[in-house]
Amino acid sequence: MKQALVEGAAKLVGPNMYEQGAGRVDLLESFEILKSYQPRASIFPSILDYTNCPYTWPFCRQALYSGAMPVIFNATILNGMGVIGYVQSPPTWHPSTEEGNLLRIHFTFSEVIWPWTGYLALHMQIKEEGAHFSGVIEGNVTVRIFSPPAQGEKTARTSTCVLQLKLNVVPTPPRSKRILWDQFHSIKYPPGYIPRDSLDVRNDILDWHGDHLHTNFHSMFNMLRDAGYYVETLGSPFTCFDASHYGTLLLVDLEDEYFQEEIEKLRDDVINTGLGLAVFAEWYNVDTMVKMRFFDDNTRSWWTPVTGGANIPALNDLLEPFGIAFGDKILNGDFSIDGEHSRYASGTDIVRFPRDGYIHSFPFLDSSESGATQNVLLNSGMNKADSPILGLLDAGEGRIAVYGDSNCLDSSHMVTNCYWLLRKILDFTGSNIKDPVLFSESAKQDVPLYEDDNRLPSRRTDVNYTLYSAVTGKDLICRSDSRFEVWGTKGYNLHVRGRNKIMPGHHVIDLGRGLNSTFGSSRSRRPKFTKKRKGDSLGNRYFSLLWMCLN
Repeated sequence: MKQALVEGAAKLVGPNMYEQGAGRVDLLESFEILKSYQPRASIFPSILDYTNCPYTWPFCRQALYSGAMPVIFNATILNGMGVIGYVQSPPTWHPSTEEGNLLRIHFTFSEVIWPWTGYLALHMQIKEEGAHFSGVIEGNVTVRIFSPPAQGEKTARTSTCVLQLKLNVVPTPPRSKRILWDQFHSIKYPPGYIPRDSLDVRNDILDWHGDHLHTNFHSMFNMLRDAGYYVETLGSPFTCFDASHYGTLLLVDLEDEYFQEEIEKLRDDVINTGLGLAVFAEWYNVDTMVKMRFFDDNTRSWWTPVTGGANIPALNDLLEPFGIAFGDKILNGDFSIDGEHSRYASGTDIVRFPRDGYIHSFPFLDSSESGATQNVLLNSGMNKADSPILGLLDAGEGRIAVYGDSNCLDSSHMVTNCYWLLRKILDFTGSNIKDPVLFSESAKQDVPLYEDDNRLPSRRTDVNYTLYSAVTGKDLICRSDSRFEVWGTKGYNLHVRGRNKIMPGHHVIDLGRGLNSTFGSSRSRRPKFTKKRKGDSLGNRYFSLLWMCLN
């Protein structure tokens, strides 16, 4: 029935595949399909066409090119042959032309297709020899599915599924136009209570929109593409990318911790390799977090924020080698730079910045708990205190820009966008183009901005961060969303497979890869139909596999 509904649906004009799925239900067309239906397996969507915009957004928005992070496409396997099924042999790529051999695909897929559905993920890269290729690659991915015999049958049911690919490929862009977006250090909702970024928003208390280029940062992503930038996603630690390929590493609204190896590598990447670093932070104030605790009626438990809008103590550790740190104020107000207006919504302040850097301060109200009494007096007199919120700095061969708020990039509750500021920052970090207003002599720091260590924001001691973090208590390892050559290793110049040193004071939690892969193995799992595996609970095991896939 699901296959008939999907295959009979009519696509709508405008919405992308993640908004409309298969399209509008057409019951008559689905009925015609059912009249001649034979049990089989199929893939949805059955076509990934980069020339079909906007239906295949975001894939159609940016072509493939050599040297990029893998583009991952998840398709659903629909198995009409039985409630349970298996992949008979690893999926294979069949290019239509010689140019198709420039595409390299690794596959991950469901070990068991249950109940009725599974997934097939394509991890796609263009080979090095395709660095100057421009054109279209076409071909098919095939995968063979089998299910146990139905009642009265003696042989297994088998079916071959086909996924058609039509992919745009362009020559590798210049380094200055390549941006790497850090997704790894963003903690997803659930499992933790990550509070909202703008405290002025009262009807949406959780940060649950994904914080991803294709969700609440989709408008920013489209703007960057319109401006000629190529944006890639980093889903692994900083050790898993080659900084010489990128103009800017973009860190926006991040909540997780950092491995010591990441901190050391980032310092080297900026100072010696010339990487640009752009940071958009968020508020962080322990007193305010404590006041945001509430009792959830659904789970019958108390929910406490595990961090602020961003993890400022962790960001300060990351930025410490550059002499930069954020504070714990919660600032609100409007400001303008060179005629461009923007809203600062629950952002933080800069409390450390080196000499010869450029700092921009504006009058804002501080709504943090520590400044509450002061705010009463300021509000009564209609006065505001100047706070530094934007800093720009040359650091060795690289460049750094830090800004204390990300709401102006987030489409969820945006008052006004600051894309104009982001473009100026990227001009600086990626191409060393210095805007005359941002780099005016009046903004230059003759003396460093400095705050004592004991006055910097501190981590909460009453929260077990291991439960939510991909870093704390975990191994440093490059995941299957990094470049193929570093899969399963610690990263570039750290090609050691196996376990990494665990951070002191935390228990080991070995999640493993959790998924099968064609990487390093060509064998497929084929269980015997007549023998039940000991201790195997379908209900628990395969639901957990599906949950891991979705998350």
